[in-house]
Amino acid sequence: MKKYLDIYLNDQFALGVAWRELARRAAHNNRGTDIGTALQRVATGIAEDVDTFRGIMRQLEVRADRVKPALTWAAERLGRFKPNGRLRGYSPLSRFEELEFLAMGIEGKKQLWTTLRDLAGLGGRLPDTDFDELIGRADRQRTELEPFRVRAGTEALATTA
Repeated sequence: MKKYLDIYLNDQFALGVAWRELARRAAHNNRGTDIGTALQRVATGIAEDVDTFRGIMRQLEVRADRVKPALTWAAERLGRFKPNGRLRGYSPLSRFEELEFLAMGIEGKKQLWTTLRDLAGLGGRLPDTDFDELIGRADRQRTELEPFRVRAGTEALATTA
């Protein structure tokens, strides 16, 4: 069963790298604004979570796969070239999609911490890892971004009759 946990951890680590890069890009795209400030805080928190996750893998002696994070990093970069409703530049849809994808990633991270704590039984095996605090941090990140996600979604998607 350790084999499956190792694969799961490497898959989740790769996703964490993608969310970290997306958060950094979103913060950069919105710098100098209230949303940019919030995104910078969230990006910093996500980077800390990736480091925490890397530490969990080390404690469990899970060999980090170098290919999966590199592929997700490349996929995040390629995702920047998708159509956004403008020929050039950042659009309201770009902002909304970044926030929407970050919200999905943060919810997934909450599930990840719960899965590791409860289903994988790591809460007892890694007493120095405060899974409840990690879940709480994800909740705070989601709460911080939610008003901006709603506003960006309304600006990008609302239609007038």
